[in-house]
Amino acid sequence: MTRMWPPGDGTRRSLAPRVAAPREPVDPARIGRRVVRRRAKGMDTGAVAAALEEARFDARQASRHEDLADDARGPAELAEWERIDQLLADAVPGTVYDPDADDVVQAELAADAAAAATREAELREAARIAARADELQALRELGTLEQAEPRDGDEAVRDELTRRAGGYVQADVDAWLARALATHLGHYRDPAAREEAAGLLTPPVLAHAALLAELARLVPGVDFDQLAFAARLATTEPEAAGALAAFLTRALTPAR
Repeated sequence: MTRMWPPGDGTRRSLAPRVAAPREPVDPARIGRRVVRRRAKGMDTGAVAAALEEARFDARQASRHEDLADDARGPAELAEWERIDQLLADAVPGTVYDPDADDVVQAELAADAAAAATREAELREAARIAARADELQALRELGTLEQAEPRDGDEAVRDELTRRAGGYVQADVDAWLARALATHLGHYRDPAAREEAAGLLTPPVLAHAALLAELARLVPGVDFDQLAFAARLATTEPEAAGALAAFLTRALTPAR
């Protein structure tokens, strides 16, 4: 039987919009520092000192205007001129300013590159999750979800499907994951993946999986469709379901 999702919706839900790269917020202070560094490139001590005096004059003028009280760029430019002035004062006489030899600038560039790489990785992961959620949604609508094997990261995909559904608890997806976890299907063949899932899935899903695993040990070859009560118990009383699973574990484990 084909499952409708969200519940009560008889039409196919459109695929989620593709993930767009977020725009980096404008930082006036950062812009000010960059402008100063471009201007200062190639300047000697005298030229930087003159530029610093000009920046101080501009700061005094700006202090007279209330509408500029919250301006972050001006103070940042002044502070950067002061820093470069001190940098050249501590350098060998005749040194000119070179951003490429400025440790502060290079550290900022390295941090920017690392942050950009992190954002790119996050965007790729978000796109992967969205695509997998589209795939699982299509399988649900075809009624073939139970035939699919879970993959690494499907716990996050479950969260994405829940978000799309406005927080609705999706019994079919939870039951699919619980059965896969109980039977070590897909990437859950790896014990490390099962251990990781314990920190990623909700208590009802974990309790359902534990209960299914012990019931399957109690009745080898049981048809999981006959164990629908396990899902209802885990959903309404996850602690009780977990306790029952633990009791069955003790009962079914031979004493040494």
